[in-house]
Amino acid sequence: MIHLKFDQYYAIENEVILLRPITQEDFDNLLYFAIQEPEIWQHSLFPPNSKENLIRYINSAIKAREKEDSYPFIIYDKRTNRYAGCTRFYDIKVFHKTAGIGYTWYGKNFQGTGLNKHCKFLLLEFAFEQMQVERIEFKVDRNNIRSINALKSIGATPEGILRSNYTIENGRRDSMILSILKNEWFDTVKSILLKKL
Repeated sequence: MIHLKFDQYYAIENEVILLRPITQEDFDNLLYFAIQEPEIWQHSLFPPNSKENLIRYINSAIKAREKEDSYPFIIYDKRTNRYAGCTRFYDIKVFHKTAGIGYTWYGKNFQGTGLNKHCKFLLLEFAFEQMQVERIEFKVDRNNIRSINALKSIGATPEGILRSNYTIENGRRDSMILSILKNEWFDTVKSILLKKL
């Protein structure tokens, strides 16, 4: 069984980053990104790219947590003392001991700063060492080469393409599936990521 109690508050952090459960009060913390940085939503399935869409995005994330399917976080950069974006565990399958990591996005000023590596390290460490999952999966727009390469660079294994598996604002998208298994985390991925931090 996955060791995750949805009625408990999980904040995950290190000296660089804090991941804490998203709340409706985070609307103000994320509004700038929704309104002022439209280019960051290019590969987003559910872009919070307006006030109304941001409200829906936050409410949907909270409802998914209540349904025990997801555990969404807001990302806080301790180096700049600013909120930087969001991420979550999703598609959590207790019986199969699997989960996805996704819905991850950062404001432009936080991209390429190493924040994502800290975020992925904390999430993967929590998933494999606290939740006791056997597999973490990533679904990425096949055109999002930057994210695919970032996941490959930390040791995620590409598994293939799901064709036309999601509806997006301007049609359909194909998704690249990548994964990390529990033994891979302990054998290689953890040390690879630690060296990159």
